[in-house]
Amino acid sequence: MAAEAEDGIKKLEYFSIVSKVRTELESHLGCGDKILADFITELGLNAKSVEEFDAKVKEKGGEMPNYLLRTLLAIIHSILPSKKKYAAEVCDREYRYDRVSDGGRSNRRDDYSNHRAYSHERDDGTRHERTRSSGGRNFDEPELYQVYKGKVLRLMDNGCFVELSDFSGKEGLVHVSQIANRGVANANEEVKHGQDVYVKVISVSGKKLSLSMRDVDQNTGKDLLRLRKSTEDDALRTNPSSGNSTPIVRKGLSGITIVEDDNNSSSRRPLKRMSSPEKWEAKQLIAAGVLDVREYPTFDEEGDGLLYQEERAEEELEIELNEDEPAFLQGQSRFSIDMSPVKIFKNPEGSLSRAAALQSALIKERREVRDQQQRTMLDSIPKDLNRPWEDPMPETGERHLAQELRGVGLSAYDMPEWKKDAYGKALTFGQRSKLSIQDQRQSLPIYKLKKELIQSVHDNQVLVVIGETGSGKTTQVTQYLAEAGYTTRGKIGCTQPRRVATTSVAKRVAEEFGCRLGEEVGYSIRFEDCTGPETVIKYMTEGMLLREILVDENLSQYSVIMLDEAHERTIYTDLLFGLLKLLVKRRPELRFIVTSATLDAEKFSGYFFNCNIFTIPGRTFPVEILYTKQPESDYLDASLITVLQIHLTEPEGDILLFLTGQEEIDHACQSLYERMKGLGKNVPELIILPVYSALPSEMQSRIFEPAPLGKRKVVVATNIAEASLTIDGIFYVIDPGFAKQNVYNPKQGLDSLVITPISQASAKQRAGRAGRTGPGKCYRLYTESAYRNEMSPTTIPEIQRINLGTTTLNMKAMGINDLLYFDFMDPPSPQALISAMEQLYSLGALDEEGLLTKLGRKMAEFPLDPPLSKMLLASVDLGCSDEILTIIAMIQTGNIFYRPREKQAQADQKRAKFFQPEGDHLTLLAVYEAWKAKKFSGPWCFENFIQSRSLRKAQDVRKQLLTIMDRYKLDVVSAGKNFTKIRKAITAGFFFHAARKDPQEGYRTIVENQPVYIHPSSAIFQRQPDWVIYHELVMTTKEYMREVTVIDPKWLVELAPRFYKSSDPTKMSKRKRQERIEPLYDRYHEPNSWRLSKRRA
Repeated sequence: MAAEAEDGIKKLEYFSIVSKVRTELESHLGCGDKILADFITELGLNAKSVEEFDAKVKEKGGEMPNYLLRTLLAIIHSILPSKKKYAAEVCDREYRYDRVSDGGRSNRRDDYSNHRAYSHERDDGTRHERTRSSGGRNFDEPELYQVYKGKVLRLMDNGCFVELSDFSGKEGLVHVSQIANRGVANANEEVKHGQDVYVKVISVSGKKLSLSMRDVDQNTGKDLLRLRKSTEDDALRTNPSSGNSTPIVRKGLSGITIVEDDNNSSSRRPLKRMSSPEKWEAKQLIAAGVLDVREYPTFDEEGDGLLYQEERAEEELEIELNEDEPAFLQGQSRFSIDMSPVKIFKNPEGSLSRAAALQSALIKERREVRDQQQRTMLDSIPKDLNRPWEDPMPETGERHLAQELRGVGLSAYDMPEWKKDAYGKALTFGQRSKLSIQDQRQSLPIYKLKKELIQSVHDNQVLVVIGETGSGKTTQVTQYLAEAGYTTRGKIGCTQPRRVATTSVAKRVAEEFGCRLGEEVGYSIRFEDCTGPETVIKYMTEGMLLREILVDENLSQYSVIMLDEAHERTIYTDLLFGLLKLLVKRRPELRFIVTSATLDAEKFSGYFFNCNIFTIPGRTFPVEILYTKQPESDYLDASLITVLQIHLTEPEGDILLFLTGQEEIDHACQSLYERMKGLGKNVPELIILPVYSALPSEMQSRIFEPAPLGKRKVVVATNIAEASLTIDGIFYVIDPGFAKQNVYNPKQGLDSLVITPISQASAKQRAGRAGRTGPGKCYRLYTESAYRNEMSPTTIPEIQRINLGTTTLNMKAMGINDLLYFDFMDPPSPQALISAMEQLYSLGALDEEGLLTKLGRKMAEFPLDPPLSKMLLASVDLGCSDEILTIIAMIQTGNIFYRPREKQAQADQKRAKFFQPEGDHLTLLAVYEAWKAKKFSGPWCFENFIQSRSLRKAQDVRKQLLTIMDRYKLDVVSAGKNFTKIRKAITAGFFFHAARKDPQEGYRTIVENQPVYIHPSSAIFQRQPDWVIYHELVMTTKEYMREVTVIDPKWLVELAPRFYKSSDPTKMSKRKRQERIEPLYDRYHEPNSWRLSKRRA
């Protein structure tokens, strides 16, 4: 009995392994054959290493990617070696069983296929024979999902009418979205009048036919997508009076259940319920002939009648979170353990923490004041601008005011005065340098060590290079290696943590290299590739190198990889550390260089096999450090006072002020400009120049220009100026001691930018900026005690404080399944990894065992966050990918509207023209489509207060995404006016961000019951629907939802069954349990006076 039990356990274990192998093969190769899985399992059991496994597979005539072999071998080796013999027996027995029992099924399948093929040949030949022998059915009318030959009768912009050859006088419409698989803007592009075509009937509504050409081979008439089911279903479908028609249901790549019959049922926008007086009024106007019946809100264009509006009350649907945990996260999900935000303050009670909190409050206060001023100004403007033109006797000055507001002489961008002063006039800057480019290169500290550096790279596969900012390591090392001949074996790749630094460094190196940017020297950032076939030196953001590893895990195109600015420790830096550490073992000829501007070289060296350290001595001058005696509560105001104090009392030399973000920098520049203006003309001029990533590149380049003689410039920058950018002429640095950090809250599933104290290492970096040209001063607006006790020695690595969703997906796609034991330099918290895997599981990217699904592999191919990738792939299944591509591209560009200060009312009017009742995503789509209809016109953007730069960027992003769609043969299909499909696709990706209307005020998120509000700029701000999906939360005066779309709550359960479920109707839901009963307002009594505790004895 014991032997039988043991044998049974062995069987179960073995079948479990074969099942997992089969799942992996299906996920990665699209082939889940059981015999193949058995065969692969046996090969893996007899292999001791990945290399041996690979050799055995190739010996049998197969080939698989390395990551898949590693994954399969890990699964297979979970069986004990003693079970190999048993596995072979089972494999042989299963194979014989398959031959006996499954053979019949295979033959039946073949017979069925032959029958289908024979039927199809009859379809293309003599249809009349089928008509006579079909059991009395009437085939005088076209059948649903059958292919017929026809001729194009009429052409329109949105489609063409085709007459069916087999039925005299029968014609149907082929919509433009059904003409070809690719996106077609106009029917004239694909078909001509009188052309013979094959069409398939996809919908029958009374006597109206909807036809499709894209599902039919136009040469042979073969049906490429067989949708026909049983004859009973056809009979029901072709009978419009039957209410029991069974729609065809199928599963798409994204896991969404697709109902084919949904195309016509949901294409119409939901009707707005009319009140009884409105109905009576409309009917009277129609009866009197004043109102055309076609203008009636419930007019049915297809049926030439009025639509019936059901007056029943809508059933309230209770949605709650699905607390079922997947097998690989049992007892570890957010329902089982307490997830708290990452702690980023060393001393939460210290002076720096209090100053950060105060500044956040002041920023919020400034926003409130600004919003109040805008509302006051808008209230003072007449709302009906047409009245003065229609009224023959307007009030005095009314027509003049309307003309001012309706004027066409609009500025494309409403620049504040300080920006006009800095950028608007042609300033004559000083001469940058009298030295030639070659002399400038030779003056860099690294030039004297050129030979030693090349020799060190030759002798060491991995090398850590330490050198202060400005030593020349970023621009010169790549050129030295190119001159030494390393480009003969492949490209030299250099990564940068920021887009701004990537483009500016590449431009400089191309200038020094003597070529055009994009030829021998190029760069690659997300959605922008400036390289060519002859490129040998390539600068790129770290994320782009990671995407290249996804395609080619050995980076075979490169001979040298250089990770620059490694001390910044972005999430991609840490991930590349681990991946490249594995890569150098596989490619001994590859040279890997890590550069850093700080003195944490020992840590880098220890991580990379105790490799050698190459130090470039700096040429910095002494810097005097000045601390404040008392903590500064308002560091922004203290910064501005310090700038003016330096400008008025210190010798010549430019100033560098570090602030946390764009809003703070713009406010500081405005205040500084006003204070300088108040000092009068006797004070020397101060040129104010901001630097942040959203600033156009031509404005950013101004900071590198020397100040004219007798003037001083102040550069107000984010921490990008710490190490990524080198600005000559800086003698004074003002360091308030703060920066914005992206921090992830795993409990709420949200990222937020938080003002936090910088590290001691960053403080040293900032001080070093003052000593590049000569002796300088660094004004630290915090006490020495705060520096020593409240600042951490180094910055917390990004991988330990942000959302790891994209990182986890990429690692899974590379075959790294055991994330907890991956060789990170500083491992992320298990909470963050679990939260990321939960998100991916809910999106359908991971299965019950935590392995990547076929959907997850496709999601990893797109340079998008997982929710956006899922949204795009869901749109392919739902048939609206053309629109979703546009929406995603528009979201990536940021804000597309602008409001000039003098033209705010008119700008709001223009913007309101694009508003869609479904929400902001559809509004963005409407803007792009309108721009497209105007042939991508710049003047049109100008007239409608739209930033043409943002639309051009969206166009570029869309083209890049379209290229990826074409590469993986994903259909780009238009949904036409079926906005329900588009909203469903958005919900499929962003179901985490669902919110429900709160009876008291605003909305509540479903996940954490957090109070949130629709942003006033939203298209549906005035509508306040019951259920919405938002793209992101923005914390200003309140938690505002940005890019909001109206949804049906039923979609949440339908599209995200792993995350949501319908509440049990027999029990009170969690939301209702939390609701409080609010007493009605009583004008005669105090609030809460009804409570017993308030009553007197």
